[in-house]
Amino acid sequence: MDVPLPHLDRPFDYLVPEALDADARPGVRVKVRFAGQLVDGWLLERVAESTHPKLAYLEKVVSPVPVLSPEVARLARAVADRYAGSLADVLRLAVPPRHARAEKAVTAADADPAPDAAGDAHVDVADVAPPAAADTPADPDRAPAGTPADPGSVRPEPAGAPVDPRGWRDYPAGPALVRALADGRAPRAVWSALPGEDWADRYADAVAATVAGGRGALVVVADARDLDRLDAALTALLGAGRHVRLTAADGPAARYRAFLAARRGEARVVIGTRAAMFAPVERLGLVAVWDDGDDLHAEPRAPYPHTREVLLTRAQLTGAAAVVGGYARTAEAQLLVETGWAREVVADRATVRARMPALAPTGDDPQLARDPGAASARLPSLAWTTARDALRADLPVLVQVPRRGYLPSVACAECRAPARCPHCAGPLGLPSAQGTPACRWCGRVAAAYACPECGGRRLRASVTGARRTAEELGRAFPGVPVRTSGREEVLATVPGGAGLVIATPGAEPVAEGGFGAVLLLDSWALLTRADLRAGEEALRRWMAAAALARPGASGGRVVVVADGALAPVQALLRWDAAWFAERELAERRELGFPPAVRMASVTGVAEAVADLLAGARLPDDAEVLGPVPAEEGRERMLVRVPRARAAALAGALHAAAGQRSARKAVDPVRLQVDPLSLF
Repeated sequence: MDVPLPHLDRPFDYLVPEALDADARPGVRVKVRFAGQLVDGWLLERVAESTHPKLAYLEKVVSPVPVLSPEVARLARAVADRYAGSLADVLRLAVPPRHARAEKAVTAADADPAPDAAGDAHVDVADVAPPAAADTPADPDRAPAGTPADPGSVRPEPAGAPVDPRGWRDYPAGPALVRALADGRAPRAVWSALPGEDWADRYADAVAATVAGGRGALVVVADARDLDRLDAALTALLGAGRHVRLTAADGPAARYRAFLAARRGEARVVIGTRAAMFAPVERLGLVAVWDDGDDLHAEPRAPYPHTREVLLTRAQLTGAAAVVGGYARTAEAQLLVETGWAREVVADRATVRARMPALAPTGDDPQLARDPGAASARLPSLAWTTARDALRADLPVLVQVPRRGYLPSVACAECRAPARCPHCAGPLGLPSAQGTPACRWCGRVAAAYACPECGGRRLRASVTGARRTAEELGRAFPGVPVRTSGREEVLATVPGGAGLVIATPGAEPVAEGGFGAVLLLDSWALLTRADLRAGEEALRRWMAAAALARPGASGGRVVVVADGALAPVQALLRWDAAWFAERELAERRELGFPPAVRMASVTGVAEAVADLLAGARLPDDAEVLGPVPAEEGRERMLVRVPRARAAALAGALHAAAGQRSARKAVDPVRLQVDPLSLF
């Protein structure tokens, strides 16, 4: 039932009246009477009899279309168990809301009932029951029974026609990966893309090989821009109408039509953003995710699953191939390689050096020896001359700025004390050159602000945003077109001529022929964040921007305003994401942080958190850390266990949450397993 109460997270038996017998098929939406109320639910299976002596009847079959496939139901149960959540919460994410008009149009075009994605009209309990394995299916330390343990294991699938590996030839293991997909095998790969690589074309090649082998494919990307790029690549390679895209940005009707096309087996290839990770794909042969380090892959709704983990779980349960790709590499992807769950697909160093743009940190600029004050300049001479030379060559210049807005943070011009809101103590910022200071938390205007330390009324910039940077560079290079790409307007492409593009991370457009120069400013804003993933995230953003430069040492130039001795900067200069990921994972293993361990956060008011943990039967080797302050007067406790005890931890926390909901505890507690942010 679609009831958000942990203690009701189990199937319930109902009688099927004769009038609903034909429509009440496994996977359909239904309405049932529960506790005197009419609630939504999902029909999981039909059986001849029940162990319960007295049953109520189904009230209604909302639609005769079986939108929930047995494979997705099994996946949803596994995801709920991994994240200490409820099946109803996962199904809410897995199946889009019903759009009656779109459904009617689809079913009217076909007089026959919609076929079940598994090929059967009815399923038994084994088709929808959770996996018997005690550990998480997506855990690389353990594979469930019946799943190929070797990354190159062969599945009994028909071989397809030979597929041209095209750009995969730049990677020694690339052609073998494409052949394995075409032959119906289930390779598992962690792919580090070369600078300037057209990743969408490479994923299209992998999908085409999977389809040639007679199977379906699912590819998930972080945002709409990446989805558009992948959509164009697949259309060019496979032809129009061979795939569907699942994204909320296309609107409820289009999204639901695409979902039904996949569920009915009319589309064997599905691409989409985060919610597409649960898409029903017939004979699934490949799951792939691009840029798994992007925080958009983390679902903000309970039970907070991550795209990468859901797809890996799905690959384990179905025996499908899996590809985790990106310019950078996360510690989680490195763990897959080190445990042998996946094999890395990387280019040799000679190919990397040939494709790399010229990379340089400003910390090695000889100008610093002549003028020590240049070290504090926001645009050092090396960055300025690099931009000037590219513009003179009639080439575009990309400038990456970590913060959006004009001046997102200001300070007293007299004593340098940070300017804070008199009402909520939030940071004050300036929206424009003539704007009035306003709080970034509560939005109140502080027109009469006076520094509480010295009484000064003049303000200076503490942090410079993208719009202020565009204004400054426009004055430095008069007559050159200046474009901005950020939250207000994200550019997909820009012309190849001289011009300045100021972009926040993730909003960088693609330039025709590549950028002549890429400047990575304000590196301290990324590297000094109080976050476990600060270095990893900085490198990911830098590599994504640097990959847009014209390839080759004689092509574009990339300047990072940072000290060249820092590990993330070293990884960028060498274009060696694997080295940094290996180093990062080793440090987290030594300190006891994810993904080397499994960690859960318990957030709520102090009394509620203490109540839940007191009732939880945690594993004997669990460590409880905290409390630490959280938002809005709440606190957070962290529970850490070895990876082998991950399932026991999730089960204990879910059971404790069920006990609290059964006794109608008032204060809610948020449970998150391996959250992106721990601090």
